[in-house]
Amino acid sequence: MAEIKAGTNQFYMEEDGEVIARIEYIPSDLDGKQQITITHTIVNEGHNGKGLGKQLVNQVAEYAIANQLHIIAECSYAKKVLENSEEYKDLLL
Repeated sequence: MAEIKAGTNQFYMEEDGEVIARIEYIPSDLDGKQQITITHTIVNEGHNGKGLGKQLVNQVAEYAIANQLHIIAECSYAKKVLENSEEYKDLLL
């Protein structure tokens, strides 16, 4: 299984030096609340159905917990994963 790596406003997975999946977010501060907006979750063709997108959403959720952030999910996939997670749904704004 590919290791999740942190980049600038993203987490991603590589295979043989090529990024095969990534999740992008924008950090912001709204009315004193620190938050991140998940904009995209992308899994390259040929890697779909392996759970990589869900792993990336979970990584962002863990990052949000560790940094006391709330999440706005503009990405419909990330929103669905978070809404269906008992552990992470309270992070959503």
